[in-house]
Amino acid sequence: MRSAFRFLLLALLTAAAFSQNDVIAPNENLVVEGVPKIPASLAETVDRYTNFRAANFQSWDPAARQMLITTRFADTVQVHLVRAPGGARTQLTFYPDRISEAWYSPTSGTSFVFSKDIGGGEFFQLYRYDFSTGDTTLLTDGKSRNTDPVWSYAGDKLAYGSTRRTGNDVDLYVIDPANPKSDHLLTQLTGGGWNALDWSPDGRSILVSELISAQESYLWTVDANSGAKTLITPKGGAVKIAYGSGRFSKDGKGIYVTTDKDSEFQRLAYVDLNTKQHTYLSSGIPWDVDEFEISRDGKTIAFVTNEDGFGVLHLFETGSRKEKPVIGVPKGVISGVHWQANNRDVGFSLSSARSSSDAIRWT
Repeated sequence: MRSAFRFLLLALLTAAAFSQNDVIAPNENLVVEGVPKIPASLAETVDRYTNFRAANFQSWDPAARQMLITTRFADTVQVHLVRAPGGARTQLTFYPDRISEAWYSPTSGTSFVFSKDIGGGEFFQLYRYDFSTGDTTLLTDGKSRNTDPVWSYAGDKLAYGSTRRTGNDVDLYVIDPANPKSDHLLTQLTGGGWNALDWSPDGRSILVSELISAQESYLWTVDANSGAKTLITPKGGAVKIAYGSGRFSKDGKGIYVTTDKDSEFQRLAYVDLNTKQHTYLSSGIPWDVDEFEISRDGKTIAFVTNEDGFGVLHLFETGSRKEKPVIGVPKGVISGVHWQANNRDVGFSLSSARSSSDAIRWT
């Protein structure tokens, strides 16, 4: 009985508006019987437990040890710049719609690209923010759904998926954000489960994922000039295999992936692009690898395992193929791991039982 009353009390607090005599007026859609008047002061006290902000790491400035984060100081999540650990944040975007992600170019801190929703419909559009002028430029068509942009290694091109052609199929587009007129369709794809993962260091190939289901996915490379695609992971096997994230190695001869091939867990693996042979790198860890990122020099991989619901950060040396210890990361859920261009700092978001999500720099 007490649990039912608490549930009804919380429903009234979140759905009601203040009345003239400082009590909560139930929403007109609620039928309330036998519930005493609830003071507005009680709602104000409860509000600090139900209305809180989170700060999510987004991207590193490639030239300075400062980062972009997203957080909410008004009604919606916007992009903010943080120049130093514990420093004041500077709000850069001001929209009624939320901004989901933001990305610096890997070679220049003069601008960044961000993804913004329109009216909650999840028809995401890509924009470029210019630091010198504060101007924002729409890069996509303003109508279709545009997702998963990835920068080329040189920082002069962006590959992304768009439903522009049919409204359903996710095709692969390429654009130079500094020149919106350069936007063009690279290759037509069938289905809605496609997304770009990475560019090869020489800029000639784009790694693309084809998601069929949570248990079945495939990896392709797409020629960045002709749009021709090549299947890396063969189809038609009796056992369905899932591939998660993927990144090119520094020499471009292979890719690092997460996959459940030959395992009940998503493991970190290296796939030779010539032989298609898989070499498993995290077999000694009996947990799923949720995500990973490679340092710009290609020497170290930061990856996160889901261990009993907690995110555990690991470092892996690609040369020696040995794991390095990670010390001092608070216990919580880790997401959005990215290396700074100095190959030392790792940025990510961390949420725990003691706080909502915070943007973290680990060195």
